[in-house]
Amino acid sequence: MEQAELFNLRDVPPVGVTERSDETAIHEELRAFREFGKATVVTSIEDGGEAVPVYINEFWTAKQRAAHSLHEVSYRACFKPQLPQFFIQRFSTLGDSVYDPFGGRGTTALEAALRGRIPVSCDINPLSRILLEGRMLPPDLAQIAERLGSLPLEGSVAIRDGLDVFFHAHTLQAISNLRDYFLDRAAGGSLDAVDRWIRMVATNRLTGHSPGFFSVYTLPPNQATSVVAQARINAKRNQVPPPRDVRAIILKKSRSLLSDLTSIDRQTLREAASKARMLTASADATPEIRDGSVQLVITSPPFLDVVNYRDDNWLRCWFNGIDAATLPIWKVRTELVWQERMTGVFQELRRVLEVGGWIAFEVGEVRGGKVQLEHAVIRAMRSASIQPCLVLINAQTFTKTANCWGVDNNALGTNSNRVVLGRKMN
Repeated sequence: MEQAELFNLRDVPPVGVTERSDETAIHEELRAFREFGKATVVTSIEDGGEAVPVYINEFWTAKQRAAHSLHEVSYRACFKPQLPQFFIQRFSTLGDSVYDPFGGRGTTALEAALRGRIPVSCDINPLSRILLEGRMLPPDLAQIAERLGSLPLEGSVAIRDGLDVFFHAHTLQAISNLRDYFLDRAAGGSLDAVDRWIRMVATNRLTGHSPGFFSVYTLPPNQATSVVAQARINAKRNQVPPPRDVRAIILKKSRSLLSDLTSIDRQTLREAASKARMLTASADATPEIRDGSVQLVITSPPFLDVVNYRDDNWLRCWFNGIDAATLPIWKVRTELVWQERMTGVFQELRRVLEVGGWIAFEVGEVRGGKVQLEHAVIRAMRSASIQPCLVLINAQTFTKTANCWGVDNNALGTNSNRVVLGRKMN
């Protein structure tokens, strides 16, 4: 199906039925929620309109690797799969469409697919689709091993200058051959599911801080440092890039990603993939999606200019033939301009949502906690005629990422989930 072709996700019959929560039920559930042994704290936000209830508790676990193994693909500032799971279970039925207009690594879309929903994902960076589509139709480990064995990774190939600060010469040769193979296959329209899987895993394994990555020790894999900064790291640690077995690393990571996958999962994913849509577009302009064709939106936009998605992904973009410098990624410094941008997004989401459809919009506290973006979200929703129903704050303890950087989530980190739940009422 061509990207320009219009589609209507409600044309797809549901594969089963579950009961969606109504607004009264979710308020009652959140007030009484004690799944992790804590009582919910209830407060409210009054911001130029009717007061919006705020519920504070641990609504899903902060533990690492508590979700399906297919989610274990790193990406900067991504939320845990337990977040979309929480809302998918309550505000959608089997066969409903679940949309993420800021797709990132594809957490919402993949979780929706695993739960029998129709995933729709959009991101301005083509890298998002590359990270998602390989996991929508995961191949068998034997197929991956066979394809890896057939790839000509030892041939003479052009090498990009400067990358030797990250990679041993033989490793860089293999990576560059792998890159050329995927770019040639993509240009010829001959990428298959095994290629897409290997490309996704290789993209994920480029750089990191353990022997499980192609690189010498560097920043965590969701954030590629610059060539100059990596040279400083190497000098400070007195390190040189060691040789890495690219095929073995890809196969090992593939085994880990596939570890939870069952035959039922494969069938569910196949059905979802046949109806899924992955767009490369701006979140405020998605004419490919028909009016009123989405039941649930779950997403998390950039938090002002806290994360530099363009620079953090430069090496992954290079590997996939994407010019990161040209990507029109939003990086907004002021809360007022950010609110204006989000108003435009909500106007588009109102168009694609069916009447009664829900939006779970996750943001964070930034500027050392001085700016709590849920206030701006509430104002932007109201400007776009979306009703803000409640704010859910998932209180968390330290996470692996926070510990890596030595920060407190509630001080310097942005890991606490602050979700504004809105609804299209008419």
